[in-house]
Amino acid sequence: MPQLRVAVDVGGTFTDVCIFDDEAKTTRVTKVPSTPEDPMVAVMDGVKRGAIDLADVSLFSHGTTVATNALITRNFPKAALVTTRGFRDVIEIRDGTKDDLWDAYNDVSGPYIRRRDRFEVLERIDYRGRVVAPLDEEEARRVAALLRKRGTRTVAVCFINSFANAAHELRMREILEEELPDAAVTTSAEILPEMFEYGRFNTAVANAVLAPLVTGYVGRLGERLSEGGYTGDLLLLHSGGGSMTPRMVDRFPVRLAASGIAAGAISAQHIASQCGYRNAVSLDMGGTSTDISLVADGELRVTKEWSVEYGHPIIFPSIEVLTIGAGGGSLAHIDIAGSLRNGPQSAGADPGPACYGAGGEQPTNTDANLVLGRLGTSLADGAKTLDRRLAEEAVRRAIAEPLGLGLEEAAESIVRVANANMADAVRLVSIRRGHDPRDFALLAFGGAGALHGVDVARELGIPVVVVPPNPGVTSAMGCLLVDIQHDFSRMYTGLASEADAEEIETAFGQIENEARARLRHEGVPEEQVVLQRLVSMRYAGQWRSLVVPMGRGEHALERTVEAFHEQHEREFAFRNDETPVELYQLQLTAVGRTPKPNFQPAPVEAGALPEPIEWRPVYFDGEWSETPVFDRAQIPAGARIEGPAIINQLDATTVVPVGTDAEIDEWLNIRIHLERKHA
Repeated sequence: MPQLRVAVDVGGTFTDVCIFDDEAKTTRVTKVPSTPEDPMVAVMDGVKRGAIDLADVSLFSHGTTVATNALITRNFPKAALVTTRGFRDVIEIRDGTKDDLWDAYNDVSGPYIRRRDRFEVLERIDYRGRVVAPLDEEEARRVAALLRKRGTRTVAVCFINSFANAAHELRMREILEEELPDAAVTTSAEILPEMFEYGRFNTAVANAVLAPLVTGYVGRLGERLSEGGYTGDLLLLHSGGGSMTPRMVDRFPVRLAASGIAAGAISAQHIASQCGYRNAVSLDMGGTSTDISLVADGELRVTKEWSVEYGHPIIFPSIEVLTIGAGGGSLAHIDIAGSLRNGPQSAGADPGPACYGAGGEQPTNTDANLVLGRLGTSLADGAKTLDRRLAEEAVRRAIAEPLGLGLEEAAESIVRVANANMADAVRLVSIRRGHDPRDFALLAFGGAGALHGVDVARELGIPVVVVPPNPGVTSAMGCLLVDIQHDFSRMYTGLASEADAEEIETAFGQIENEARARLRHEGVPEEQVVLQRLVSMRYAGQWRSLVVPMGRGEHALERTVEAFHEQHEREFAFRNDETPVELYQLQLTAVGRTPKPNFQPAPVEAGALPEPIEWRPVYFDGEWSETPVFDRAQIPAGARIEGPAIINQLDATTVVPVGTDAEIDEWLNIRIHLERKHA
């Protein structure tokens, strides 16, 4: 019987592979350089390097950046938008907001589909779903014929009130499929049956432009895995923290737009729970960027509206993750005012940091850490050899000499600026939301997170840093911890006091039937299906709404209204029980449970600390310290390490600075206490 579970997470610099053996209850990992021109090459390289026989794999889960990168680079196939006459410019008018309100020259980037590729047809349905003007099928066919001549490969159909009645959109799709049989067609009512047209149109457009790219990638990868002997479904992690099969990816590719980012947050929640921390901040620092998420009272924060680029919202539930341009490959530079900056530009995988010797000339965080002795000269078990001389030349030429600094002082300054940037980002997700970072643990992972974790925690007053057993592939592990999950919604507006409980029950029943059918289509047994009802509510007259779980039974709606008051008080520090509560939307989260790895704790051996594999000088706080370097694979649970120390492993390097203590817990996490606990 197949006994391996494999998760692959594609990053900007490295592709990480996590392999769990169900029989032996062991985990092994590997890393390979990413291949941005075709991510599948790196995925298969990782399978080969991990010595994985695909016939032995029971589950293959994948977090991918294909959709994210496509939206960033805008490398789209020929796409078009068909909309109601008079609404051609909805996605260009947007909502009038700007990312930086005070910068008159910083314009929001243009729509994903240009104006010349947006077409109008006559049709009109009112807000109640009544047909005001029927679809002009002759005009619809003229548009479809024109798109065929243009060689259009994907089309978004976005009619103004299709959330209330999708008949015209469905008929337009039929016409397009007759005229363009090889094109992908997305309808806004299927993707997002919600009222506000800007968010609905833009989500449908994003789905349309991604469809050929994502579907093609997933299809090719699935074929390669099948050829290698894998017989199961390829599971793709989506932004909401669940997974999808290729059958659902074909319909909803936009859900993969934050696929890889969500994986790290899921792992952070799992590790925090293992360690007994209800509150934790995750610092997932890779080669290109740092992803920061918050676990508060054991739960990850979920947002309904997010974007890859500001001004182009995607209205699907997503784990809230703040991403900044701070990674191992982030470039240090001096701005026009003479100040030292770090990122957001990155050396990426190619050419990479200067020390890679692949043509990079500007210094990066990796180069600075190498100069300071915090990194050795080998990465990823020898997959990358680092040249210290090239790193020193880059730091000296670009930073030290222009600023009149010594080499070590310049390298330390680069690292400090990166740490300050990450600390500011943590403040945004914690203090800005009413959380005190001093009440949290910091989970530092990613290829570079354990290098910087303690310094970031010090700046924020966080008392403990947790480094997982395999920090460089922790995001990949998150892909093994998720279930198949889908989110559904339906508009339902009206005062809660006047709502018909039977009508709400009927509406939820219809949504649940659709959810069960979708999970059944994905091969999920009925006994593994879990359905969670939610209601979006607000005080009458408000614009924004809160999502509140809703139970079942005779008084479910009354209990939900009371829960809304309580949640409103938690979120906004006030409640008003005298103000009528308005229902806005019915929502459903449908989960298909999948088997999870059964991780086992390790036996604790108090005081067992191996000899260092080497000693090397490392620069801490303005001076060099002769520092022991340990091989993490040799350190058992229960061992305690007094800083300064460096801990090496295949996928990351952990820095235990002067004045701190580290211990290995039963889950083989390194817990670094910023104040010495042991004499």
